[in-house]
Amino acid sequence: MPIESVLHPSLIVPVGHVEPVPRRIRGTIGGRVVFDTRRALYVWERQAYPQFSIPVEDLVEGELHDDKHMERRGAGPAHRHTLQVGAEIRAGSAWVWGEGAPRALRDTVRFEWDALDSWLEEDEPVFVHPRSPYTRVDALRSGSSVRVELDGVVLAEAAGCVKLFETGLPTRYYLDRATVDWTRLRHSDTVTRCPYKGTTSGYWSFDGDTASHEDIAWTYDFPTVEAHRIAGLTAFYNEHVDLRVDGFLLPRAADPGRPTRHTSAPGPVS
Repeated sequence: MPIESVLHPSLIVPVGHVEPVPRRIRGTIGGRVVFDTRRALYVWERQAYPQFSIPVEDLVEGELHDDKHMERRGAGPAHRHTLQVGAEIRAGSAWVWGEGAPRALRDTVRFEWDALDSWLEEDEPVFVHPRSPYTRVDALRSGSSVRVELDGVVLAEAAGCVKLFETGLPTRYYLDRATVDWTRLRHSDTVTRCPYKGTTSGYWSFDGDTASHEDIAWTYDFPTVEAHRIAGLTAFYNEHVDLRVDGFLLPRAADPGRPTRHTSAPGPVS
């Protein structure tokens, strides 16, 4: 059995870890600048990816109003605040780190991602969450054959693929459209975003004789520059189909969760 079928790099950054961000970070609401900083910090509230924490001094048009509520977040105690930018109010969307959090986080604020209209690293937009400096995403052309089956039906068969290796996730196998049996798949309205690969352009489901399987395959027609090799190719969830790679049936990967329509799915989609 191929080694890649059962192993993939694990996540190594512990919860509570803090690192400096060597990039200019800005956030906006309604076209107005909430903050503009070159002193942001990465803070890992969960192991999979970091959040940005912004020095309070670097707020531009953003104002914080203390909600008089404190709770323990991933990196330590934090005081909840409401964010106001002009007439725009984002209730309970900001967390100022308190006593007991890592010292580097003192006098910094962590915003709920969706509370802002846009986030920028330098002049490039960032979606879903910050890109972890410890995560690699490599898309490599491969001569490995791939056969995709579900409920005994062959959905795709390819003589080669592009393998996408992403830290903490199973290998994904991106296939040329011509190798997929589109007559067996049903297009869905699901759209997901990934900070490393961009926004999906399509999801597909399969209606078998005994059950329907929602959102088992996806495509990025216009991925990020870093993932350009997967442009226009289609991948199937290892977790929900039977994948044969070079003739070997891969064990189904543990299901990290399903995508939510029109929202991000940073865990499972690759």
